[in-house]
Amino acid sequence: MIISLGNDHIVTDIKIHISNMLKAMGHQVIDEGTYDTTRTHYPIFGKKVAEDVADGRADLGVVLCGTGVGIGTAADKNEGIRSALVDNVAQAEYAKEYLNANVVAFGGATVGKHLAEDIVKAFLAAKYQETPENKAIIAKIDQIAKPNPEQKDNAHFFDEENKKWAEGYYHD
Repeated sequence: MIISLGNDHIVTDIKIHISNMLKAMGHQVIDEGTYDTTRTHYPIFGKKVAEDVADGRADLGVVLCGTGVGIGTAADKNEGIRSALVDNVAQAEYAKEYLNANVVAFGGATVGKHLAEDIVKAFLAAKYQETPENKAIIAKIDQIAKPNPEQKDNAHFFDEENKKWAEGYYHD
């Protein structure tokens, strides 16, 4: 399986740990960054992972930031993505089995590296259980997203926010 990974600067060490685990399990990893602990703007990496999944370059995505909330929300704002913010194995399994989530998000700072391993393993191992009810709810969820042609594959989509970030407008 091909897994796309994205993170912010707060949890780079846990992302690297997850990447190594996935490779040891025989998966191919697309590491969308960030790659160090230099302060960065997490929506960029949520978007990159989401586009990998939506465009078929990756089978699934894993995104993490301090809490998972920001990067998971950023990933979910992309057409074709059902990102699930989880903080335990049961939620990771549920997200895949009942909602056919294709991106899992969690807080590297809140769950720690060992639970993060278990969450990712559970998410990858779980299989979507298609039922008429699950299929209907997923169709309704998918209809919520509105395409944004200015966003898709636009490397400059966050330029204005990055400028504000650099000027100290945004705070951790």
